[in-house]
Amino acid sequence: MKAGTAQQIEAQVNKCPSGALSFFYNEPAAPTGESELETRVEILPSGPLLVYGNIVVKDKTGAETRKSKVTAFCRCGMSANKPYCDGSHIKNGFSDESQP
Repeated sequence: MKAGTAQQIEAQVNKCPSGALSFFYNEPAAPTGESELETRVEILPSGPLLVYGNIVVKDKTGAETRKSKVTAFCRCGMSANKPYCDGSHIKNGFSDESQP
């Protein structure tokens, strides 16, 4: 992705079916009305927690990351990219039925 243009990177990230990939512009863009998007949460069966809309994720150090569109959060606890889903639930056989 480092070798791609901004438009190529944006197009590739937008193809991500789970929303696990995201991007941001280094310079503020013109207002797009995104702040008016309704936030929605969806739990995928035996998969990640999807949050649709504009959110700010604050990590344990206090650093904040802005996310928009869809953000996939790990529910299985096995992601190497916590708090985000990296697909580990698939290879590790995570299932809602196996949870208490």
